[in-house]
Amino acid sequence: MTRLERVSETPLLPKRPENAHKGMFGSVLVIAGSRGMAGAAALAGASALRAGAGKVKIASPLEVQPTVASFEPSYMTYPLPNDTLGLVDFENSRPILENLVAQADVIAVGPGLGVSDAIRRLVAYLIKQANRPLVIDADGLNALVGQLDLLAAAGSPVILTPHPGEFGRLTGKPAPQGSDDRVASAGELAHRFERLVVVLKGAGTVITDGRRYHVNRTGNPGMATAGSGDVLTGITAAFVAQHLEPFGAALLAAHIHGLAGDIARDDHGELGMIAGDIVDALPDALRHAVEDDELA
Repeated sequence: MTRLERVSETPLLPKRPENAHKGMFGSVLVIAGSRGMAGAAALAGASALRAGAGKVKIASPLEVQPTVASFEPSYMTYPLPNDTLGLVDFENSRPILENLVAQADVIAVGPGLGVSDAIRRLVAYLIKQANRPLVIDADGLNALVGQLDLLAAAGSPVILTPHPGEFGRLTGKPAPQGSDDRVASAGELAHRFERLVVVLKGAGTVITDGRRYHVNRTGNPGMATAGSGDVLTGITAAFVAQHLEPFGAALLAAHIHGLAGDIARDDHGELGMIAGDIVDALPDALRHAVEDDELA
């Protein structure tokens, strides 16, 4: 693999024009949730809204859709047929999903979806046929284990956001340790597939497209809490929807996610933080970044 170029600058979101309307800032489709995991879908959807997406739609199993809808009135929710375990039944959901995919600018898939053969087929369908940028996290990553070569058939950019354990399962190699190993391992995976961005989460999150890399410096140990990754998924999808190229969107998302976590820590302390605190801090993170000239 060729030597990776280190990127240190954080990209900018375009300043919104005075005549802005929601259609200018993209439509995000979140496919997430299952029995007992409605919160994962809600966190991803709410964070996409807070990060500036014009519209957010959440498709989740029929069983949990009312719960997902109850968290936040600003996103739209769509029930999908589910199996007896409360997981998406892909075959019976496919007509609904095809319609939603056709209306989306970017798709985030995986938070709280669960693991089944149907979920594996759903993720394969999105990679091969959706022809939309994808952000794949959590159980979406689990669905790729053993079929990672599907990424060679992707018709649009794909952003993977694994933590080290998920990265190890995806690649069949030990989870990377240490900064140099994390950069090299993430870069090697991203280099394997055209238009793939890898976001290897953890302290010093690594973002790479196989040519460039960035190590994020915002964030704190209080963010090691359930649902924090779902928030990053939503932010990343929102920035792609707002027309940032995938590597830049992922880089900025990691920066803002960590900055929001730092604000939440200051408000609640590291031990008391929950993922919803990060979502709530996103407007301040974005406003502070504007004041610091980090965003237009």
